[in-house]
Amino acid sequence: MLMGGCYCGAVRYEADGEPMFRGQCHCRECQKIAGGAENYFMAMPVEGFRYVKGEPARYSRPDLENPVTREFCAICGTHLATLSPRRKNAVILKVGGLDDPSVYGGPQVVFYTSEAQPFHLFPEGVPAFEKFPPPR
Repeated sequence: MLMGGCYCGAVRYEADGEPMFRGQCHCRECQKIAGGAENYFMAMPVEGFRYVKGEPARYSRPDLENPVTREFCAICGTHLATLSPRRKNAVILKVGGLDDPSVYGGPQVVFYTSEAQPFHLFPEGVPAFEKFPPPR
């Protein structure tokens, strides 16, 4: 089981199951969420995910046709998870919110390299794509 939460401790979660996917994204949206850095995340089965303390605030961009829903602490602003209409079976956890970020172990895929900044780093030997990787 993975456990995590926000910076101030107001929101906590648990996630059962095995990671479905581990990624690293360099798109501009992720850069904004990650404070300018690339975004590290892991997809976990949505049926094993639950908030055990507090409730996150949620935001979906109204100007997009199929926006993701960002979940974050309304008190300290920590971005915790993302729900995507493209992956309804997964909750996308931000590595920084995990109690033990070392369980991430690194990305399986790097994407949106076309929007990466010159100071972003790419791990050696990991497949990288200009946009999204092709479906598996």
